[in-house]
Amino acid sequence: MIKVNIFNDTARKRLPRKCITEVTENVLHSNKIVDAALNIIYVDDDTILDINSKFLKHNFVTDVITFDLEAKDKLLAEIYISVDTAERQAKDYSVSLKSELKRLAIHGALHLVGYNDGTADEKVEMTKMENKFLGFDNV
Repeated sequence: MIKVNIFNDTARKRLPRKCITEVTENVLHSNKIVDAALNIIYVDDDTILDINSKFLKHNFVTDVITFDLEAKDKLLAEIYISVDTAERQAKDYSVSLKSELKRLAIHGALHLVGYNDGTADEKVEMTKMENKFLGFDNV
């Protein structure tokens, strides 16, 4: 069974939950993950900067950070999404905040199933997969 919990650790009210749960479950199911506990936590830029600095030794804000907590018998993970950064990116890309949050949740879930974005080729493949799970063909 896949269990997705969504937590809002921001001052912002009414952030999407159901569609975020659905897209992340879809990524996991499509990659043969049948047993998982996933927490998605909406945070602000200050919090994601702190997480990035403390755990990844990066002193910058990012849009999403994924942690695979490496449980033995099932996938246990956390995805942190900066709503502040997502809002800026949504404006830059001329999409809704909901759409950008879905993309970031998908991006985090793709990392959990083995996709990376460290090279140009990996970034192209990651974007292709994000678009697939967003319901775009080859955008």
